[in-house]
Amino acid sequence: MRGLADDLPLMSWLQEHIWPAEKRHVSPDFVRDGTLLACAEMLRGGITCFNDMYFFPDAALESALEAGMRSSHGIIVIEFPSAYAVDAGDYLRKGLELRDRYRDEPLVSFTLAPHAPYTVSDASFRQIATLAAELDLPVHAHVHETDHEVQASLAEHGVRPIERLRRLNLLTPNLISVHSVHLTPDEIALLARHGCSVAHCPSSNLKLASGFAPIAKLANAGVNIALGTDGAASNNRLDMFEEMRLAALVAKAVAGDAQAMPAHAALRAATLGGAQALGLADRIGSITAGKAADLTAVALRGPELAPCFDPVSHLVYAAGREHVTDVWVAGEARVREGKLLNEAFSRLENRARLWQNALGSLAGP
Repeated sequence: MRGLADDLPLMSWLQEHIWPAEKRHVSPDFVRDGTLLACAEMLRGGITCFNDMYFFPDAALESALEAGMRSSHGIIVIEFPSAYAVDAGDYLRKGLELRDRYRDEPLVSFTLAPHAPYTVSDASFRQIATLAAELDLPVHAHVHETDHEVQASLAEHGVRPIERLRRLNLLTPNLISVHSVHLTPDEIALLARHGCSVAHCPSSNLKLASGFAPIAKLANAGVNIALGTDGAASNNRLDMFEEMRLAALVAKAVAGDAQAMPAHAALRAATLGGAQALGLADRIGSITAGKAADLTAVALRGPELAPCFDPVSHLVYAAGREHVTDVWVAGEARVREGKLLNEAFSRLENRARLWQNALGSLAGP
């Protein structure tokens, strides 16, 4: 759905384009092909591991394994029916069965993934909180993405979403609070006190005019910051280099401080910060003896990258995914000299065109 409906606010984008497209087309094949396309883009851009929240996570998981990527799959929970499940209990049951089936697969992990406070009931959140504690699983949820979400929660529940999650025992070190744009100082302190992580998605927040996340304040409070792209439908690029640069630049503008989110902090958010949020920091996220060899080589050469005084500064502010040369996942080569090595990607362009034709009637503003 990359570029299906651009230049729209979040709720119009969702209600008038994305949800109708999903209602008509979501299927295992749709998810399998879309995930494989995403894996090809991510690997070529140096991304070795991703966390996903979507329907038919079994199909996404199969594509990730076929691509040879490390992946963390959301056990999605949402109250409305889809082609995948009929209600919140059905989503949860199917997701937990998938986790049981793949729990010993070294490239696969799982999160509990209640979509958002405005699409998940208190009863479902309580069940998720219990499961997260029992199974020690991260909880991946869209939280405080827009001001509309916050105002709707006040009208329906009498409290802002983060306070509602606190009352339901979901503010723990397992929580990945995705977006977290509209936060008060007290809410920042709450996230820090409970050891939560924030997945910052600067491109998506800008494109949907959701606002500016207070990243410098979150970091100063001690909140673990990870970086996300959101989906290609709300970003158009699954490009971690772009997210690093934007995150660092926007943080400085929002804070009025040129030292906010320096290059090393942006690189950490794109690597070890994400691994920590997913509960995988003991296995991936840094080049450390004993960890998996998930590695990306970037060629800092060419006139656009000369001269280079600080490689980390260059990775964040000057280099792009076009400078990625080689990628390894668990020590296995996945990209060599910019070329994908896996035959699984050989017919992707034809399949993408078929889906473009199928979805075309829902495109446009």
